[in-house]
Amino acid sequence: MTPERIATIDYHTGGEPFRIVPEPPVVIGGRTVAERRASAQADPAVDRLRRILCHEPRGHADMYGGLLVPPDDDGARFGVLFFHKDGFSTACGHGTIALGVWAVRSGLVDAPAAGVVEVPIDVPSGRVTARVHTTGGRVTAADFVSVPSYLVAEAITVRTARGPVPVVVSYGGALYAQVEASAAGLSVIPEHLPELIALGRQVKAALTGHPAARHPSDERLSGIYGTIFFDQLGGPAHQRNVTIFADGEVDRSPCGSGTAARVATLAAMGALAPDQELVHDSIVGSRFVARYAPGPEVVPVITGMAYPTGEHTFVVDPDDPMTPGFVLR
Repeated sequence: MTPERIATIDYHTGGEPFRIVPEPPVVIGGRTVAERRASAQADPAVDRLRRILCHEPRGHADMYGGLLVPPDDDGARFGVLFFHKDGFSTACGHGTIALGVWAVRSGLVDAPAAGVVEVPIDVPSGRVTARVHTTGGRVTAADFVSVPSYLVAEAITVRTARGPVPVVVSYGGALYAQVEASAAGLSVIPEHLPELIALGRQVKAALTGHPAARHPSDERLSGIYGTIFFDQLGGPAHQRNVTIFADGEVDRSPCGSGTAARVATLAAMGALAPDQELVHDSIVGSRFVARYAPGPEVVPVITGMAYPTGEHTFVVDPDDPMTPGFVLR
């Protein structure tokens, strides 16, 4: 039998991987990207593809990527199903930045030698935009224009192995619990990462079934996606964070949709004014800069950059007993 071959283009945004699959070798049913996500979750063939690309030996416990699919309508350039080791997510800011940069660098989207071009993308939580900046014929930055984001609940106390901790929940394309790391006696530093992973899992589990974990209008978007731990660095508008999402997966970047949730939280609490910048650093030292414009809704705009790391043709031997892979944490 001929081995399967799966072509991908890999990027990283702020250190976080993003594996792009321009032509998924499976049929993904549905009329919209949101419907295709539901179809993918229930389809063994699509889930097998996700596991092959995410799990070892071709991936790892913190791998992330996207399957390109048709957009909902002609208003977007393409759609994407975001995937990670545990399933398919509703939003991904770092992936949107990577997709915008890839679309321009690959020639899929024409861009001026110096200026800005918008790349609208349909994702399961709605339509987002990658606003790609160029200078001298080179891509120099990309903005992730998020969906409207908002505070869901504050002053929630969650009991953990490190004692009770105060939690805030906001929506930024996905629902995020947010905890100041010092409230648990921790800091957002690599040395504390094992404790942060364990605590992030506990906070997420404790909020299962909580009213704050329900999306008000679309049950497909319900559930706490991740826990954001943050340190204050020189005031509320400069923070360092790490997002523990899915089942203990660690975002190396400052987390795009998580940053959108933090913008919504700080805006609701009066700590971030319209057009004021939130400088958001990651646990590995990368940085996003976020802001929102005046208006009736908080629509975060998050600026970062993505870089290619490789182009791959993955091979799946039909006799390989390790297919579709495994995960070690």
